[in-house]
Amino acid sequence: MSSPRVAVVTVTYNSGDQIGPFLESVERASTGPVDVVVVDNASPQHDDTRATVDERGASFLLLDDNRGYGGGINAGARTVSPDVEFLLISNPDVVLEPGSIDALVDILDRHPEAGAAGPRILTEEGEIYPSARELPSLSSGAGHALFSRIWPSNPWTQRYHNERIDTGLEASVGWLSGACVLIRRAAFERVGGFDESFFMYFEDVDLGRRLREAGFENRYVPAATVVHRGARSTSQNPVRMLTAHHSSAYLYLSRRYPRWYQAPLRGLLRLGLWVRLRWNTRSSGSSHSSGAA
Repeated sequence: MSSPRVAVVTVTYNSGDQIGPFLESVERASTGPVDVVVVDNASPQHDDTRATVDERGASFLLLDDNRGYGGGINAGARTVSPDVEFLLISNPDVVLEPGSIDALVDILDRHPEAGAAGPRILTEEGEIYPSARELPSLSSGAGHALFSRIWPSNPWTQRYHNERIDTGLEASVGWLSGACVLIRRAAFERVGGFDESFFMYFEDVDLGRRLREAGFENRYVPAATVVHRGARSTSQNPVRMLTAHHSSAYLYLSRRYPRWYQAPLRGLLRLGLWVRLRWNTRSSGSSHSSGAA
C-alpha cells in the first residue's frame, strides 16, 4: 500500500460521542490511505474519546493542558509523518461526504499556487454555511459587528460573508473556515502553522491572511461537501465562548491597525465589538462554530 498523502488532524474536548461518526466519514472521504491524528485538549472525558479512536485505528494524542484549537492542531501536525503532503484540519463534529478529501486534493494538485482548499460546508438543515469569506477590514469588521443582528442584510456583513459562494462556483477567497480545510503541508509550515495567541476563533482568519501574504491562494471548492453538525464543545459555556470570540476578533483587527495614530480606529472597533457582545449574550443559548461569525 502506498504511503498516505493526507493526514487528518482534529482537536477534541469532551467529544467522545462525535468522534465516531467523524472517523467513519473520513474512511469514505478518500479512495487512498489517510492517516488520522486525534488531539485531545486535556478534556475530563478524554478516556471515552481515546477508546473510540483506538477502536478505529487512529492515533490519539492527549495534551497536558488546553492549548485551544490552533495550539491543538499544531501539536497534532508535528506528529504527522514527514512524507505527508496535505493536512486536513477539521472539527470532530463534521461529517465528510464520500470523495470529499479526494476532491480537495485534486484541486491542490491542479493549482500549485493554492495553499489551502476548503469544501462547501452545510448545516444539518442543509443550508450553506459562509465558510469562504473575504478578509475583514476595520470598516467591514465594525459594520458587521454593529449591524449584523439588527440589520442582517447590511453591506458590511454581506461583503464579509462573501455571498458569492452561494453560486456554487470554485473561487479564490480571503480565508477558509477552520471547521474543515485541506492545507498544503509545505504552506502550513512556511507560515508557522496557527498563531497560538488565538486560543479560539479567528485562528483560521489569521492563517488565511498569512497564507495570502506568503503568496498562496485559498480556494473554495464546492465540489467537496461536508456537514457541520454543530459545536458541542463551544456550546457548553456560551457566554464564555462569545467573550472569547469577540476578544479574538479585536486581537485580529487591532493587529491590522497597530500604529499610534490608528488608536481612534481601534477604539471604534472595541466599542463595536462590545456592543455586539452585549447584544449576543442576551441570547446566550446560541451555538458557535470555530472561526469568525
